[in-house]
Amino acid sequence: MKKNHSQTPQKPIGKTTFLKVFITGMLSLVIIFSLSSFLQTESQIDSIAEPETEIADTLAEVEENLEALAEDTLALDDDEYYILDEEFAEAEEMDFVAGEYTTRQKRIGERLFNGLTPFESGLHNCSSCHYIDAQEEMNWNPSAYELAKIWKETPEYNIVEIMNNPVSMRLMEDHKGMNISVAEQHLLEAYYTEKLKRGPDELQAYPINAAIFWGLGILMLLAVVDLLITRKIPFKGVHVLILFVGIAVHGQYVMAETQRMGRTQDYAPDQPIKFSHLIHAGENEIDCEYCHFTATYSLSANIPSNDLCLNCHNVVRNGTNSGTFEINKIHKAAETGEPIEWIRIHKLPDHSFFSHAQHYKVGKLDCTECHGEVETMHIVKQVEDLSMGWCLTCHRDNDVDFMDNPYFEIYHTLHQKMKNGEIGAVKAADLGGENCMSCHY
Repeated sequence: MKKNHSQTPQKPIGKTTFLKVFITGMLSLVIIFSLSSFLQTESQIDSIAEPETEIADTLAEVEENLEALAEDTLALDDDEYYILDEEFAEAEEMDFVAGEYTTRQKRIGERLFNGLTPFESGLHNCSSCHYIDAQEEMNWNPSAYELAKIWKETPEYNIVEIMNNPVSMRLMEDHKGMNISVAEQHLLEAYYTEKLKRGPDELQAYPINAAIFWGLGILMLLAVVDLLITRKIPFKGVHVLILFVGIAVHGQYVMAETQRMGRTQDYAPDQPIKFSHLIHAGENEIDCEYCHFTATYSLSANIPSNDLCLNCHNVVRNGTNSGTFEINKIHKAAETGEPIEWIRIHKLPDHSFFSHAQHYKVGKLDCTECHGEVETMHIVKQVEDLSMGWCLTCHRDNDVDFMDNPYFEIYHTLHQKMKNGEIGAVKAADLGGENCMSCHY
């Protein structure tokens, strides 16, 4: 009797297994992104909360009381605002030493600043004006980091003196009814030390494109492994479809990112001084040439010097929106001799030649042609992408102020064609604006 040695064929695992693998891979990707964000948050928290086991129970009790206070704030009378911290202030005021701050003091100072626990004069949320997170729009108030920085850099900076005896109308209006005690000053200083350690916050974008790119990459890898090794899905059309879509999307990303390399359209950095073109060039109608006077004869339009700013701000010492805080930065730079480090926004690659004098002075182009309507901007941004294609389109489409311009007198042939009516206008392309050597020599 013969034995059957043939192996029982294994049943191919269907699409369900592949979907499980795919879902598991995508979930793993999400977990990795979430974990990295969580670890970053944990590292920030660890920099604030030192491992002091002796006060752990006290901190927990304080947090419970503060949370209860935040919920019941509206029901409290003015005389009851300071009851929570009165005992704390009396117990620790004798121990306050400038420059020495406990973890508890840092935490209470942060809650004071954020309006989660009241001052003796009432409940005040400093962070509602002095923002603690990066802002997309212009906020004229100094940030919490800027307050901490000026406190650190100015030895005579005294929070009690500034808050209780304001010297500007803006301070008087914004901090009406607010008084600071010595104990509260120490707590705010403790918070400032931690804010300085963390540094200024930056806007963080969620990496959607990165998630799509790497997610498709993992999916393509799984498809290749299954196609060549595991062979769980018998229908090869699924593998081909995944690879086709993945390669197409990856190719699109590569092409788009390559084209954007070196381009910074919509770039709008925070400047060291909150300078508004809307106020200066728009409302006050200051001419562009007053500040950027080298545009008429130089390759670049200059960043105005500190002395030029002082032509006006030796007299104008109080801003409508920012009070004295931003204008004082100009005077501090003049006193210390340290230049204001403005951040350049519009910048072409080093291999490209561009002259403001040729375009603005000779070509009679308006500033808005390249820079947009800066007179409407609080925060200046790069409006155009400044790509070669954008420049060539301008050279081909726009007419040049040709006939009465002495700069173009040497173009006798074109002048004769204009007089004979052979051409109605001259483009920059007719003057060499499409010649590679004009910009890349």
